[in-house]
Amino acid sequence: MPKKKCTIVVLAAGKGTRLNLDIPKALAPLNGKKLVDYTLKACSHLQSDLDLTIGFVLGHGKEKIQAHFDSLYDEKNIKIATQDVQNGTGHALQCYLDQYPETLDQDEIIVTCVDTPLITSEIYDLLINSNKEYNATAISFMTSSPHGYGRIYSEGSGFKIIEEKDCSEIEKEIKEVNSGLYIFKSSYLKKYIKSLDNKNKSGEFYLTDLFKFEENIQALNYKDEKIFLGINTLEQLELASKILNKSKVKELRNNGVIFKDSDNVYIEDDVDIKKGSVIHPNVFLYGTTKVGEEVSIEPGVIILNSLIEKGALIKAYSYIENAIVGQSSFVGPFARLRPQAELGENTKVGNFVEIKKSVLKKGSKVSHLSYVGDAEIGERANIGCGFITCNYDGEKKHKTIIGDDCFIGSDCQTIAPVKIEADSFVAAGSTITKDMPSGSFAIARSKQVTKEGRAKNFLKKS
Repeated sequence: MPKKKCTIVVLAAGKGTRLNLDIPKALAPLNGKKLVDYTLKACSHLQSDLDLTIGFVLGHGKEKIQAHFDSLYDEKNIKIATQDVQNGTGHALQCYLDQYPETLDQDEIIVTCVDTPLITSEIYDLLINSNKEYNATAISFMTSSPHGYGRIYSEGSGFKIIEEKDCSEIEKEIKEVNSGLYIFKSSYLKKYIKSLDNKNKSGEFYLTDLFKFEENIQALNYKDEKIFLGINTLEQLELASKILNKSKVKELRNNGVIFKDSDNVYIEDDVDIKKGSVIHPNVFLYGTTKVGEEVSIEPGVIILNSLIEKGALIKAYSYIENAIVGQSSFVGPFARLRPQAELGENTKVGNFVEIKKSVLKKGSKVSHLSYVGDAEIGERANIGCGFITCNYDGEKKHKTIIGDDCFIGSDCQTIAPVKIEADSFVAAGSTITKDMPSGSFAIARSKQVTKEGRAKNFLKKS
């Protein structure tokens, strides 16, 4: 049996003036993604028995949105139409159908808006399955605050949608409102799409005028109004972020993640956390961060696009970005792992330590007040307090290599490029400028000179 052919047309031509951003509304940031990404995610997870095409109507900032698609998505099933002048939702659909007339040869057409990021694939499936006996379906919901929404005006077995500006005072009291999500049989659109007019207070062509009393249509009332939250202001964007965050936490908790205070964490959509891990308050996990099983992340930690492997402990107020923390390793408190920091199994990076573009192999330790940049530190090496790799000569970065089982005393520096081979010992206070062979000892500090009785020349007593 051939698959039903369906196109989802996403209306994304608006400027989003009330957001007060210098980007088109479709690219407004939301929990690590853009608004448009949530619509695409929901559309791409629809029931598998559809031959599905996803189309967008773009207008304001269309080049930026197109560039976003180019960078992230396979465009073979994404079609782009242009609405150069925004004359309403009906006009937007007319633009799409004019530019892709073959769409009307399909079975059904869904129309949605790019600014409703909480709509899930389950809602689209419900819409499709509920329209089998109808020519068109609009999803509606009940709200105690209907201002700004089109009202569902029912009469007998039919209904129509009256936009806010065109409502009478009595009609404004209607609590059942339009969600902006529709499905049409293509034959129904062929009949009516060209007959839309702009004889209304907005002077626009309304898509809602396609719903007519005398036709076999339905308003499908959905119980949860927050699903259809539209993003028109930054306040609504923040509210959507909180709803998505709460949903993400619930998903993770159901999979075995322990939260000490889930109201005070922020976890973006693509973050993955395995069961048995413990997340404390005021933790922020961004991007594609992946956290393994039985990891503990203490308060105030920020992690971006990083891998934290099984059993690691990230102590309070550490900052980790594009880094890897190996199994059973220990980081912080107040540590910073910069991009390309890679900690092997059972390593330790302590308080006020910064690691950048460096590898610490299994069992090595950098415990206090140190900077390790452009370095490779071998297994079981111990790096003392106040260690610095001097990696930059003012023009180029250079590498420090420290072998297995080395001991580096406190307050040492390596002037890169330099190599300290395995089993070597560097005395405290040394500045190492030359390579050290395996098993060697180095002390590189100036000779102490003591002048008895001379302190009075430098100390002034009150």
